[in-house]
Amino acid sequence: MENQNNNPALNPDAPIDQNKLDAYKENLRTEQDFTKAILAGAVAAIIGAALWGLITSLTGYQIGYMALGVGFLVGMAIRYAGKGIDPEYGYLGAVLSLVGCFFGNYLGVILYVAKASNVDFFTAYELINSVDSVSGLMMKSFGVIDLLFYGIAIYEGYKFSFRPITDEEILANA
Repeated sequence: MENQNNNPALNPDAPIDQNKLDAYKENLRTEQDFTKAILAGAVAAIIGAALWGLITSLTGYQIGYMALGVGFLVGMAIRYAGKGIDPEYGYLGAVLSLVGCFFGNYLGVILYVAKASNVDFFTAYELINSVDSVSGLMMKSFGVIDLLFYGIAIYEGYKFSFRPITDEEILANA
């Protein structure tokens, strides 16, 4: 039986060759695609926001933890489409998660007003915007706990946007 300690990929105590590790990271960077990350993240933010608005409308409740789903969805979309390891992928995930949360909250308000007023979505949108009461309605539906959920969503959007690199990959390539 072969001694596994001679194989650096199987031996976590083996020294890491920084030059090989840097070369591996550069190779991963050639696979990154920021344009795809933007597109996938934006689509995920829109889908997450639409689901948030729909669930708010159906339940009649503003559910703050929907923000967690938006952050997760955006981060995972950016991860798989962009394959990024650089910080800008995380920043993109954080920003798009926040935008998705805000938009989901906004859609929820419009759909809630539409349902309560027994009008369609566009009529409710015009009604809300014609009175310029969007910020007032948003503030009314926004609680302190929502800040926590938005913060976690931003963190998730950041954290999940990066391509995972396992210890095994590092050991095998360094």
